[in-house]
Order: sequence, then C-alpha cells, then structure tokens
Amino acid sequence: MELLLNNFGSVNKYLLRFSKYHKVRTANIRNYSLSSLDDNSTTAKLSATADPTTDLATSGQKAQHKRTQNSLHIAVIGVPNAGKSTFINNLINHRVCPTSSKVHTTRKSSKAIYTTGQTQLVFYDTPGLVTPREIKRHNLEQSFKSAYKHAIQHADIIACMHDVSNSWTRNALHSTVIETLNEYKHLPSFLILNKIDALRSKRVLLELIRVLTNNTINTTQSVGNKNQRRQYKRIEESNDKPVTNSEDKKDVSWSNFQEVFLVSSITGSGLNDIQDYLTRVAKERSWEYSKGSFTDEKPEALIVESVRARLLDYLPQEIPYNLHSAIEYFSEENGTIYASVEVTCPSARIERLICGESNGKLRQITERVTSDLVETFGKPISLTISTRSKKTE
Repeated sequence: MELLLNNFGSVNKYLLRFSKYHKVRTANIRNYSLSSLDDNSTTAKLSATADPTTDLATSGQKAQHKRTQNSLHIAVIGVPNAGKSTFINNLINHRVCPTSSKVHTTRKSSKAIYTTGQTQLVFYDTPGLVTPREIKRHNLEQSFKSAYKHAIQHADIIACMHDVSNSWTRNALHSTVIETLNEYKHLPSFLILNKIDALRSKRVLLELIRVLTNNTINTTQSVGNKNQRRQYKRIEESNDKPVTNSEDKKDVSWSNFQEVFLVSSITGSGLNDIQDYLTRVAKERSWEYSKGSFTDEKPEALIVESVRARLLDYLPQEIPYNLHSAIEYFSEENGTIYASVEVTCPSARIERLICGESNGKLRQITERVTSDLVETFGKPISLTISTRSKKTE
C-alpha cells in the first residue's frame, strides 16, 4: 500500500512553526553581535582619541580574538527515555534528534552542533544505557551498546541525564550509568536532573542532589542559578529535611560530578545555565564544523529516523520495534525536499494495522513526520510513506 501526502497547502502552517522555533536563536545571535560591536567600537574610538599607536595595537588584539575558536565535545548519557534527545534539540534550538514517547528511539550515536560566538559545542546523542537482557528483549542491534562507548571516547566531558519525574527510579542512578561513569572516570562529568517541572517540592530536589552525588556537591555553590542556590541555602538551614529510602548511597550515586543542573527540557528552564557552563569550560581549538551546521547526519538518515520515531508513537507494544524503514527516493528541487520511505512489516496483518482504515493511520503518521521534517530542514517537504509485508497471510 502507498500513501502520497503533498503538504503544499498546509506547509505555511509548518513553516510558521519553524520560524517561531528558530526566532530566539536568531535574536540571540543578533543581540550578541550588536553588543560586541558596541563594546569594541567604543573602545576603538577612545583609543584613537588617546593614541593612534594604541589604536593599532587594539585592532591587532581584536583580530587575534576573532581568530580564536573554542570547542567542546559533550557525550550525553542516561537510561532510555530520560529526555536526552529532547534536551539536545531544545538546547541547540533545532530539531535534529528524533524523539518519541517510547524507549529506544535513539538506536545509534549522532552529533548535534551548536555554535555561539567563538564557541562550538558538539553534543553526542547516545542510545539509552541498557543491560544485555534489554538488548535481547527489544530486538536491538548488537552495536547498540558500543554506540555510546564510541561517543564517550571522543568526548571531552560527560553529561549524565537523570529523570526525576519517576518516583520509583529517581532516588538512584541506574547501575549501567554508574558502571559507565566509573569506566570513564578520567573524564569530567556533570549531572542534569531533568523533568523538574514534575516535582513541586524543592526539598525533594535538594535531597536527590545529596543522594545522587553522595553528598559531595555544595548546593549553595554548584547548583543551578543564583535564585535556586539562595532557595536551597534556606532549605538547608531548616531542620525539617526529608529522609531518603536509599540504604547505601554509594551504590546509587557518583561522587565525582563537578556540577549539578536542574532543567526541564519541555519548558526550557535551566538550559541557559548549561550553555553558559559548557561555553566556559570549552577548549581553545579550531571548529570541526562550519557555523551553519546543526548535525553530521545525512538528510536521508534524518528522514528515516523521523519515520521510525513516529511509528513508535503510533503503534502499540513491540510492533514498531520489528519494522524496518528505508529511504527509496530523495531529491531537492527548487527549495523543496521530495522523499519516499518504505516500511517493511513482518506480516500482512501488521501492514494493515499500520495503514488503518482507509489509510487513515498512515496518513496521520505521514502528516506528523512531515511536520517534524519541516522543523528540521526549514523548507517544504513532499513525503511518501509506503508499506510492504515480508509474507502474506
């Protein structure tokens, strides 16, 4: 079965969403440039008035400053569904990492690139850390576990993402996370407590920081912004402190985190603090990518991964994990991307489930993927999704 969806009638709606998505980033760069220009031009004017030779020296220093580039490679690790991909998309203000509500959306490591001023941050979006049992259960590739190791080996620093919205798991770092941090303990690392919008109690957050860092982080100096640190200082001065259920903090924590950040990837709270921190610790070296780059992935790969991510959202249980998506056609003409993706199903029954009555479900999936891709590429998309089954019933 095949469904062709041309979105030229509704593409303006998607492009409007795209422009809103990128407005903040564009405004920030513009403000940064104007601010820098104002400061430098004022300095140059004062120097010229005082001494022409000083003006020449200042100009030389200014040119040298322009040539200086900084970069940092960050491996973002965590258990499945901790919010790593959403976090990266929001932090770089660009949708390059496919996301879904199900686990194991990210199957291989990919790079997301954010350039601001003289600094380039390269994020490695890694698959969720899993056990061998989970690899077998979810029919994951054998290379699944080695993907995040490859990312860490090329990173300067590790960002450990931890979901605090789950009351059953938030009081402990997963064993695979601790094992990974211990294996690469020569690298600096910092902790990100994600989805804090799900927690109303600041006391709970404060206790989580104590437990997960083995009480090695000073919450009045190393956590969040100034307002958050003041709030935590007042809480620490209170005698009414919550008690954790963890019996042994060493088994659930990591003592070598350099910083802790509290964020909500959905609302964007706390992301600026992380950007500022990573910019400060970036290394002086040449950029690996051009300023306009957002990812090292090919467009065809981004399209296939976006289709697979939405199949995870729209199909129940283990069904989407047994599907195979592949690009059939890709071209760009007059600013419009034309693409065709084929989804191979294990049986005709599964194929009918994907298509739905009168191709209704397949149409919904295609519309959603198209919307995602317009945000990714910033241009009109004409997308075809077709299905076929390996065997008939």
